[in-house]
Amino acid sequence: MLKKLKNYGLVGFFIFLISSAGYFYLPKSVQVFDDKLRDLMFVFRGPTPASKDVVIVDIDEKSLKELGQWPWSRNKFAKVLDNLATNGAGVIGLDIVFAEPDNSSPAKVLKEIGYDASNAPDYDKVAANAVANSPTILGYIFALENDGIKPTGAPNVAAIVAEKNKPEVEFLASAHRAVMNTKIIQEAGYSSGFFNTIPDSDGIVRSIPMVLKYENRPFPSLSLEMIRAAGGYKKIDVYYDENGVQGVVMGEMQIPTDRFGRLLINYRGPAKTFKYISAYDVYAGKVDKKDIEGKFILIGTSAAGLLDLRATPFDSVYPGVEAHANAIDNIIKGDFLYRPSWAEGANLALILAGVAITVTLTAYASAALGSALFVAILFSFVGFEYYMLFHEGIVLNILFPFAAMLLSFMSLSLMNYFLESRQKEFIKAKFAKKVSPAVVEDLLKHSDMNSFEIKEKFVTIFFSDIRGFTTLSEAMGSPKALIGLLNEYMTPMVDIIVESKGTVDKFIGDAIMAYWNAPNEVPNHEDAAVTAAVKQIKSLRELNEKLKAAGKPTIDIGIGINTGDVTVGEMGSYGRADYTIIGDPVNLASRLEGLCKPYHAHIVISEFTKAGLKNDYTIRELDLVRVKGKNEPVSIYEVLDDKAPSEEFKIENTRYQEALSAYRASLFTEALSIFKELYNKRGVYLYNVYIERCEHYIENPPVDFDGVFTFTTK
Repeated sequence: MLKKLKNYGLVGFFIFLISSAGYFYLPKSVQVFDDKLRDLMFVFRGPTPASKDVVIVDIDEKSLKELGQWPWSRNKFAKVLDNLATNGAGVIGLDIVFAEPDNSSPAKVLKEIGYDASNAPDYDKVAANAVANSPTILGYIFALENDGIKPTGAPNVAAIVAEKNKPEVEFLASAHRAVMNTKIIQEAGYSSGFFNTIPDSDGIVRSIPMVLKYENRPFPSLSLEMIRAAGGYKKIDVYYDENGVQGVVMGEMQIPTDRFGRLLINYRGPAKTFKYISAYDVYAGKVDKKDIEGKFILIGTSAAGLLDLRATPFDSVYPGVEAHANAIDNIIKGDFLYRPSWAEGANLALILAGVAITVTLTAYASAALGSALFVAILFSFVGFEYYMLFHEGIVLNILFPFAAMLLSFMSLSLMNYFLESRQKEFIKAKFAKKVSPAVVEDLLKHSDMNSFEIKEKFVTIFFSDIRGFTTLSEAMGSPKALIGLLNEYMTPMVDIIVESKGTVDKFIGDAIMAYWNAPNEVPNHEDAAVTAAVKQIKSLRELNEKLKAAGKPTIDIGIGINTGDVTVGEMGSYGRADYTIIGDPVNLASRLEGLCKPYHAHIVISEFTKAGLKNDYTIRELDLVRVKGKNEPVSIYEVLDDKAPSEEFKIENTRYQEALSAYRASLFTEALSIFKELYNKRGVYLYNVYIERCEHYIENPPVDFDGVFTFTTK
């Protein structure tokens, strides 16, 4: 698993490098997808309550119908300003600019046709007086690109705008010229602010510049200047850090911006989220004073024909004046959205964390569980981004951490697919002839890259061998006939092993080696092995009947079974290896098979296998022996049937145990008497073995007899 995690980690690290490079170096046309994902969060969040302190006086379709096409004569607009001032407007901001003189002014018309205009009203003066006598912040617009028109001066600003800790690199956008109001109106105003909205590359307005540079001086936006005027601040400080503009400060008020001095707008909702009052209603005096008094009043237009419409995360057609209303509302409430100076480091950390979590998940979880958890992680990540955006006001990158996780999951899943395909081919190649198809399928479902690494496992080992194989081969006459007979014998024997979920390890001439509980888990593997052995003996009897009928020699076998901890895994040379088991329990199982012959038994099991049996069998204790190559004695048993013992066998076995107890207590005469009694009654070869031993020990009394019989040959 560690090796797998290491390989996956290398893939994840490579994806992290690619994602990080993309984050820093891909063009804005790609980066804009991050903004679009954030737009979806705005839509999901839905509208939030807008401040009642911000009101929009709208030059709407109704106003155009009642007062005529825009631009109106300046005296009409002056009346709108006068009525707002009369109703106690707090601050009035103009999202419009009067760049040309009013051609409908009587003074101008009379002058142009040669009449005395000294007593005729001048609508520009009327408008200028209205501006001067109301809390109006004039609006103007910067031409950011060189449009071939020569600049004609700078707008007036009532505040001092200073830059603090300014680096050598310029971060504020610079304007070519200012499109201002006519001189008489511009000079009448207390102050002014630009109302540029600069859309992102996809045409959506997500931010408003708080400050722009013109003639190497910083100028405030309309919304910022309205807030400054309302708060009575004399100075605006633009603070920098090493990454660019950090924010704008007025007294105790701090407005965070991005590095270019732009306020990211926390939109309250779609168009008309703020209170709108028709400009005609203000003109006609049809307004409630409480809707005007002390409010931030923005005068702009929602009329389609006046072309002040923008696209926002909520709407593709959105009055530009309402974007400024949102900016003022954000500053009033202080619920800013901003990218802090440490955002880039945080974004890299998010990419790294996303890749690391995905790599770990893919390495340890199954395909189905991993997919479900990955979807949950993606939702958790989106939830985290949503929380940071709307609860903490911190704008973090969504696109690249999300893409890095998705790319990691897809790459590692594809890698898993190819590795699993190789693993399946490996399993089929190794085990298709060793185990049953059901076991192979189980291995395919539950295996991983570590399934065949060398490890310790508790298994039951099986050895079988044909008795008198030399005599049998001579009787068959030819190698071909012998191989045919062996195949006829081996086929049912192997079928029984694989049907009981055993694994055939190898064929050693006429011998079969098998084991249970590896590579896959086999519950009650001791019972599975012993039951398979009994079935083999019964099957062999049926086979011998067929062989005898065909005039062929019959076959006799011995089976040895032992249980213990072995080393299991892929073993061999680097170029040629096999899945097998090794260990002392394997050697003992082989020795037990060899003990079938001296005891005339068909199935011999060790005390370790017997201890693990859960089912009832007819079992007889054979001996306490010390086999060649082992110092510790082991009790061995003969399995006679896979059914519970009969009452007759129980009585016989009780008498046999009495004889064994006397024998092991060195009471050879007493034991001899019982063994003879049993042999004369049942004729079992085992009893004759003990008769010969007792007679030998009576004639040659042993010293320090412990009841253990030592075999010096295999």
